[in-house]
Amino acid sequence: MNRPDFNKSHMGTFAVNMQGYGMYERAEIFSDYIAHQHERGLWNYRNVCISGCRPEVELDLPDTLRHIKHKTFVATVFNDYLGFSQHPAVKAAAIAAIDRYGVGVTASPAIGGQMDFHREIEQATARFFRQKSAILFTTGYTANSATMRALVNTQDKVIVDRSAHASMFEGILDRTRMAYFEHNNMDSLERKLKESTAKGEHRDIMVVIDGVYSQPADLAKLDEVVFLCKHYGARLAMDDAHGIGVIGQTGRGVIEHFNAWQDVDIITGTFSKTLGHLGGYVVASPEMIRYLQFQAGQHIFSVAPTPASLCVIKSMALLDEEPWWQAKLWENISYLKKGLHDLGLDTGNSASAIVPVMIGSAHLNAQVCRWLLEAGIYACQIGYPAVNVKGARIRMSLMATHTLEHLDRILNAWEWVKTKMNIRNFE
Repeated sequence: MNRPDFNKSHMGTFAVNMQGYGMYERAEIFSDYIAHQHERGLWNYRNVCISGCRPEVELDLPDTLRHIKHKTFVATVFNDYLGFSQHPAVKAAAIAAIDRYGVGVTASPAIGGQMDFHREIEQATARFFRQKSAILFTTGYTANSATMRALVNTQDKVIVDRSAHASMFEGILDRTRMAYFEHNNMDSLERKLKESTAKGEHRDIMVVIDGVYSQPADLAKLDEVVFLCKHYGARLAMDDAHGIGVIGQTGRGVIEHFNAWQDVDIITGTFSKTLGHLGGYVVASPEMIRYLQFQAGQHIFSVAPTPASLCVIKSMALLDEEPWWQAKLWENISYLKKGLHDLGLDTGNSASAIVPVMIGSAHLNAQVCRWLLEAGIYACQIGYPAVNVKGARIRMSLMATHTLEHLDRILNAWEWVKTKMNIRNFE
């Protein structure tokens, strides 16, 4: 067989499932692809940060990028939207929990690992969403995948927004009859609901959405989705990982923004973004939570979250105690987006703390990401399969702790990047 052409777009994605190649051969081909991209200075993933999750960081760059002279970089790669991972009160809460309980619980929740602090976190999470019950997972990813695997199978129909998070798809694929609806397109969703209910052959129909979509960076049309779900008798699951702390008057997310507290059957999310730590949760009825406690494999067969997780209770409290962080975040979002638009750059339909700049070409996207790094800006290149082939973009996440000086450095970098390329490449 001929070896693949590393210059072809998306070769790295296709290499992982190439027909006729064994696992070691695929691994070797993919490693060669990464090395090829590194040599060209276009591999901008897994850069090593040596200063923690902050708005300005130090990086240990690979040899192919040693020519970059910056000592520090403005970071737009973290989802720590309010800066709580570095908040003194949050860190103090984690340290106090470790002092009391140690660094781990070393058992799964069902057979010894369930501690009183887990119950405290579950109760606080449920109250946060005006509900009665919640369950914890070690990551937000497993919260989604395990919950979907536990709740639906081939007797059910799941209708998923095309831009929903990969963790939801992992839990649904191969276990049920799945249908996509076009992103935030209510006509498309209604067509799928009509088709799914016409014959009455499904035990349950579930619609799956994100609150804030991580790549488009826009909000779900939750009010319209709720209406359609009620009209057609469908259940609704929503992952609002990127909405908490950002959207809603008190930072409770998209569910607060639309006052839909009682309209979502399954609420999922993570502690690893605004709340500054690690772990996932599902909020639902007490009966549903009890079911998941013993049927969600990645909960029952995985070690329970560490004592440091207690810090998320303080993070949740800070949303009410120090609301100025959310206000400052939105000042930063407005300032940066205006500056990017003044430069003629396209930020898509962003309505959150995620601000993409649409590039449209995978190769150009990698070049732009490298140029930004040369200008002192640490940003993420996003391409296929996370977005469609023509949807390549630079994805920036803003934090309340970014200063105006940081934002101006970002804008100056983008202005310089535009001089490195023909503006038509942005079209």
